[in-house]
Amino acid sequence: MKYAKLAKLWDSLHSSFWFVPTLMVVLAIALSFITIWIDHRGEANIVEKIGWAYSLGPSGSRAILSAIAGSMVSVATTSFSITIVALQLASSQFGPRLLRSFMQDTGNQIVLGTFISTFVYSLMVLRTVNGVEKNEFVPHLAVSIGIGLAIASVGVLIYFIHHSASSIQVDWVIKQVGNDLDVAIDQLFPERIGQSASKQLQEESLPAIPADFDQVACPIKTTASGYIQVIDDNHLMQIATKNNLLLRVQHRPGHFVVEGSELVQVFPEEKVTKKLAVEINDAFVLGSRRTEQQDVEFPIDQLVEIAVRALSPGINDPFTAIRCIDQLSAALCHLAQREIPSPYRYDDHNQLRIIAEPISFADATDAAFNQIRQYGKSSVAVTMRLLEAIAAIASFTHQIPDRTTLQRHADMIERGSHEGIAEELDYENVKERYLAAVKAIWKT
Repeated sequence: MKYAKLAKLWDSLHSSFWFVPTLMVVLAIALSFITIWIDHRGEANIVEKIGWAYSLGPSGSRAILSAIAGSMVSVATTSFSITIVALQLASSQFGPRLLRSFMQDTGNQIVLGTFISTFVYSLMVLRTVNGVEKNEFVPHLAVSIGIGLAIASVGVLIYFIHHSASSIQVDWVIKQVGNDLDVAIDQLFPERIGQSASKQLQEESLPAIPADFDQVACPIKTTASGYIQVIDDNHLMQIATKNNLLLRVQHRPGHFVVEGSELVQVFPEEKVTKKLAVEINDAFVLGSRRTEQQDVEFPIDQLVEIAVRALSPGINDPFTAIRCIDQLSAALCHLAQREIPSPYRYDDHNQLRIIAEPISFADATDAAFNQIRQYGKSSVAVTMRLLEAIAAIASFTHQIPDRTTLQRHADMIERGSHEGIAEELDYENVKERYLAAVKAIWKT
């Protein structure tokens, strides 16, 4: 349970523009105190031996620190403005669901933090410069470091301009979402096909679900509304083992649940208490939006949204849609080689404790292809690329149900082309791709 809560907290912090800059400001304040302390102790004589180090009087120090602080405020304001414009452009061009990916960009967070922390550091050092003759104090080391931070900020500004120009390019956005999708697949489906055969055979020999489960099981209802972001399966297993229960999870991460709807079914009913209901609800982390932590469909939907927007009459950009199809096909090839975990989870004594249906290859394929097929059936290029993608994915599939899923999608794409494509020669090209896809699907 603690892991799930911490995972949600870290995801929220990672998606914010204030966390990293705040840390950098704190470090800048600490650095200013350390350098000023060294200057006060008279241990900064090394500065005099360095030719490029600052060694002028208090008036010059104030002028330099004031210039650094003023310029950093101006640059930070401009950077914030550019970031907001990029977010607005991303929202209108790629969809509002992509805003989270932009806000998670660590590069932008570090850039903003660099400018703000340099500004704060300059102010902290500036307040210690004393021009009174008897008590004159110039923190040469601190000022030298401030100059170094200003020079570093110039380099960060150049990086920011390049990064901002690159991050709003559609190819970069699609690639980043594709990387998130690959990471989610690796985390949720770590085992490759063939690695867990002995485990499956062991599970198949264990007892089945009680015959009266549906009649006797007691539903545990959710106490809030929202998207399921994380399910702490270890916590659920501890609850089921400790109380000798069988739990059936009704929803998976990414689903929206309404307050009062069924969350988990518990067997047997007589062991259900208010305390148990609270413990089970605590294993589910709900939020106002979906995340890719345990939801593979979320990055798939992000890519689909980009493709569907590109296929809209107002934009009419089939090349972007094709780029999304290519990324989706690569992810599905990746997923096809992974072992989908069994819905049945057992404790250390081989006792069935949890039933939780994971996302299947068919679910992921439906999410990836259905809407693009529906909105792109009048585009010859998109239709042909969909069929080519299916042929490519087929070479990585090893199970008959997966191949049947690809066949179903190929059939729907081919049938849709009858309605969407009027030119006979174009339809013949689509038919050729369809036959090639079917051949690749059932090739032994």
